[in-house]
Amino acid sequence: MRMKRRVIRPLSLLVVALLTALYASAATPVHLDRQGEKWAASTLRNMTLEEKVGQMIMVWARVQFLNVESPEYLQLREQMRRYHVGGFGVTVATEEGMVIKNQPLEAAYLTNGLQKDSKYPLLFAADFERGLSMRLSGTTAFPAAMAFGAAGDTELAREFGRISARESRAIGIQWNWFPVADVNSNPANPIINTRSFGEDPAQVGAMVAAYIGGAHSAGLLTTVKHFPGHGDTDTDSHIGLARVTASLDRLNTVELVPFRTAIAAGVDSVMIGHITVPAIEPDPNRPASISSLVITGLLKKQLGFHGLVVTDALDMGALMRVFSGSDAEISAAQAVEAIQAGNDMVIIPADLEGAYNGLLEAVKQGKLTQQRINESVLKILRMKASVGLNRNRFVDLSAVDREIAKPESLAIAQKIADRAVTLATDANKLVPMQSTGTPTTRSANRSALQESGIVAVIFNDSQRGSEGGRAFVHELRNRAPNAKVFYVDASNAISLSNDVLAAVQSAPRVIALAESVPSPRRTTEGHANGSAGMELGPSQLLASIAKTAGNKTIVVAFGNPYIGVGVSGIQTYICTFSNTPVSASSLASALFGETPIHGRLPVTIPGLAQVGAGLDRDSLKGRSAPHEN
Repeated sequence: MRMKRRVIRPLSLLVVALLTALYASAATPVHLDRQGEKWAASTLRNMTLEEKVGQMIMVWARVQFLNVESPEYLQLREQMRRYHVGGFGVTVATEEGMVIKNQPLEAAYLTNGLQKDSKYPLLFAADFERGLSMRLSGTTAFPAAMAFGAAGDTELAREFGRISARESRAIGIQWNWFPVADVNSNPANPIINTRSFGEDPAQVGAMVAAYIGGAHSAGLLTTVKHFPGHGDTDTDSHIGLARVTASLDRLNTVELVPFRTAIAAGVDSVMIGHITVPAIEPDPNRPASISSLVITGLLKKQLGFHGLVVTDALDMGALMRVFSGSDAEISAAQAVEAIQAGNDMVIIPADLEGAYNGLLEAVKQGKLTQQRINESVLKILRMKASVGLNRNRFVDLSAVDREIAKPESLAIAQKIADRAVTLATDANKLVPMQSTGTPTTRSANRSALQESGIVAVIFNDSQRGSEGGRAFVHELRNRAPNAKVFYVDASNAISLSNDVLAAVQSAPRVIALAESVPSPRRTTEGHANGSAGMELGPSQLLASIAKTAGNKTIVVAFGNPYIGVGVSGIQTYICTFSNTPVSASSLASALFGETPIHGRLPVTIPGLAQVGAGLDRDSLKGRSAPHEN
């Protein structure tokens, strides 16, 4: 018995050490070592042409509980068996435009299960532009990128990258399709908007580089998008073909600046946008994503990028409309032209079989050489090895609850949202909603405000409202229980108009929360090419409130900072640059003087304020502050 104990104890310690090493590897920096290089080269030599082609395609895998014999799981397994896909983009289901979030542990089970059934290690990617909370519940919820621009601290962007990396790797995702390097210089941009860090190319580049550094430090691959720059457009490329009309000089001094910075920072991949750029590619029917002049000529030769080049989703309207035929025929043509132009990977084709067979046939017909295929596949395999997939492809399920939503991570996310709140203008000193007199006076004024009733008008895109909008109302009522709240959307704006206007005219203080964020394929009346603004009815009601009660109304741009453009009568204007619950909490704290306001506009708001503008407000003494900076 004593001998058994001597044997078991060292073995137990060895097992613990091995498990610890495997778990720790998820958070180790992105690095391609000699062993990884050898593995990539050896794996490539042993692959068939069919396997190589499959590595160059990525399709969706939606997080949900799946029995291994369910039709949904069998379809994913069939995509690996028949088409040899090199990885999956991880997302969740949607219902009537609403994202149906799932749980982190379900995502980890899914990635582990697919890794187990795959011949080669899979690369899992995601669109975690605001961290995992974009798709998964119970994770650290960050505000949108533009909030970081308003906070103006690159260290916060670095922390964002680091935390996103640790949480992503904990559930088996190694690659994020972020950061957005687009410079949002066009207020009418319907799809970039708050996804950008701002309109200053240097600041955008600095934030992009900081995020890349933070993500790399904890083992997450990064992507800058949407090359060569989607910021100065007025069309959603999910709907139609956006056009960048800038001259080459302008591109070099604005659009390309953050991409150059990202390349210098060691970004792993560049995503090419479905946008036309006449200054580089004269063919109006050849978007950047299938243009050799843009990809090979500009990105690779002029900017010197040697990493992985990937298309934006092939099923987006901008690229689908360039081709004709069935989905299979279109996907085949798209994939071939994308690789010919210099892409290494194509993602989310409308028809997987069409894209796969198109590439195979192109090689057999000599349109693509074996050497060209090998070049791209080697890049993909090297990326996999740089995050340790050649050594361990699985995640420790028991470690998920140790990495996701750590208290210190939540505190950092809240700090970012707090510091992002920007008071663009405040003609009547309505913010914070208390007197600057003695503590006794402040308390009396607060009581008077609460007793007489604040009126809050919540403008949103649907009758159910957003998670962030509901969170703000909850925060408001915690502070002002008698607040009267109206929820306004396109379906009820006209019917509620008289009641709302009567209420705001008699109220001592009005909060008009105008919520809208960029969303794929979203349109409003008169904006068929996409919109990040409010519907016509709510927009008109907001204008009426500003006209009749502007001197006592705090207009909050809860997301899109340009929401107040063209609305006359706005005298107090606050931007949060995000409509997430974390931003709702920051907004409420700022409005009631619990946290200071020091944000600066990262974009110009025509008719309201210039880039860099922002009024400072100190927190009011004697108040409890739920979120300290």
